[in-house]
Amino acid sequence: MKIFGVAGHSGMGKTTLLERLVPAIAARGLVVSLIKHSHKNIDIDRPGKDSYRLRESGCKEVLLLGNDRWALMHELRGAPEPSLDYLLDRMQHCDLVLVEGFKNGNFPKLEVWRESVGKPTLWPDWPGIVAIASDTLLAASAQATAPAQLDLADAASMVDFVLAHAATR
Repeated sequence: MKIFGVAGHSGMGKTTLLERLVPAIAARGLVVSLIKHSHKNIDIDRPGKDSYRLRESGCKEVLLLGNDRWALMHELRGAPEPSLDYLLDRMQHCDLVLVEGFKNGNFPKLEVWRESVGKPTLWPDWPGIVAIASDTLLAASAQATAPAQLDLADAASMVDFVLAHAATR
């Protein structure tokens, strides 16, 4: 299993980019999975549903199985967030796990950056950023020390880069 991350400030287009990369990687015959880290509270269940009621009753985990998919919900109940390694250990075997978030993790990452959003790059302050995908070039003063710069519109080149630089786990 290999791992590669996509990082960037909120609103930069990380998920939109991943929506383009996943099918392009899968078209090359690879099995792709994804871990998305959110700093918000998430809930894939709904109040009133049996699984919600049973989870709220105190279950540590609830596995919900339907006709098309299953989901395992694990309640932290005040425990710290698990590490990325812990989560990766729970993934089914695949060729590549893409990770959205976990900005502090020291694994290779592509930063999505759009000057128009008005926020600075995460690079060079965050570990693992090996390339910046953007719709504009970085300022000339940053270009000399910046990691690889990729065109956000060129999905094929980004897929080549991701596959060449993904870390073996």
